[in-house]
Amino acid sequence: MRNPIEAWGAQVLSAKNLRAWTALLLVLMMAVLAACGSDTTTNNDASNGNANTEQGQQAAPGNAQENEDDAQQAETGEATSAAYPLTVTDATGTELTFEEAPTTIVSLVPSETEILFALGAGEEVAGVDEWSNYPEAALDKPKVGDMSTNIEAVSALNPDLVVASSTMNTAAIEQLRELDVQVFASDPKTLDEVIAHIGQVGDIIGRTEEAAEVTAHMQEVRTQVETAIEGADTKRVYLEFSPNYSVGKGEFLDELITIAGGENIASDQQGWFEIDAETILQRNPEVIIYPDFGADNSIPELIASRPGWEEIDAVKNDELHAVTNDPLVRVGPRLTDGLLELAKAIHPELFN
Repeated sequence: MRNPIEAWGAQVLSAKNLRAWTALLLVLMMAVLAACGSDTTTNNDASNGNANTEQGQQAAPGNAQENEDDAQQAETGEATSAAYPLTVTDATGTELTFEEAPTTIVSLVPSETEILFALGAGEEVAGVDEWSNYPEAALDKPKVGDMSTNIEAVSALNPDLVVASSTMNTAAIEQLRELDVQVFASDPKTLDEVIAHIGQVGDIIGRTEEAAEVTAHMQEVRTQVETAIEGADTKRVYLEFSPNYSVGKGEFLDELITIAGGENIASDQQGWFEIDAETILQRNPEVIIYPDFGADNSIPELIASRPGWEEIDAVKNDELHAVTNDPLVRVGPRLTDGLLELAKAIHPELFN
């Protein structure tokens, strides 16, 4: 099972309240069933393979060299102009050719929306999904569905590019391609792949230099974190991003915990899963991290109510920390902001 956060989105999505977010997560956990939409007007993408942790540990099919080149460019800060016609291969193995920079773009997931705006392409964004709430300008864009994409609404915008998650928007991608709509699907599973993906989007939309600036900043933040924790003791970390659910290996959040100087005590399992409270008690995390949903958050109360958890080091030492949800769970330009906040929660003594 892969990342249910962009929704965790998703590549995962931010919830308007804890109840809605939890319901969303449960739906996403069933995405592995990959059920298809029933008509061409809307499709239930939540049942079509959710999880874009927003990350396997491999680059997109047929795209490894491009990912490597983009990541290297981000490290050096070197920017080159995209040349058209431009041919790229996306995470579904589909080859797309662009004769010129797209001018009408629709985004089906929040992370892609954030990327487009970060690269200065907000004016070209013609429509977004319901969960795209950042930056503020995205709120004014026409909506094309939430967990179910409205295919007719997307088609009516006559886009020359749709950006989507290959795992969360499976049915929508298929239906739009049947209508000859250019869909570029991604599924970055590591921080390096996220950075490379942003560089590739920059190439596609003719904003290579802007992408280089964004990715260079992300590399700087990562370096800041790695430098700060160098030599520090690794701390046992338990991450609960929805009541009773955690995340294991194969997801970018597992990697981010490691980069931030922690050891994910749930990394013996794959993807997203329902926790076993007794197992977490036995592994005795030193730090417990959960998302900040404001007043509508029952996770701390649930933790306090679990039998025996008062003996966990993190609970005894008051090392329960809320972190901002969206930046940490969207595979976009704010992911390293989430990484920095995660590192500060694990090693606050190193970030005074």
